[in-house]
Amino acid sequence: MNSQEDHASGSPRPAGQKETAQDLSSTHVTHVREDVAMAGRCANVHLPTGRTCTLPARHPGSCNFVGPEDAEDVAVH
Repeated sequence: MNSQEDHASGSPRPAGQKETAQDLSSTHVTHVREDVAMAGRCANVHLPTGRTCTLPARHPGSCNFVGPEDAEDVAVH
């Protein structure tokens, strides 16, 4: 990453300046279900359907999306 690339606020960060907690919180990924990801799963969400991939994190190949109830079971167990 180039230190001159744009960061979350849209303006370039001066060279040598580190990301702050505010920068990191504004980069929240909306297509990943955090509770499922915390269980070590892929957790990608198919946005048009709301279904979630419950395969292991960084799995090879395509995602296998399941309904919200099944994803909830994976997240809690």
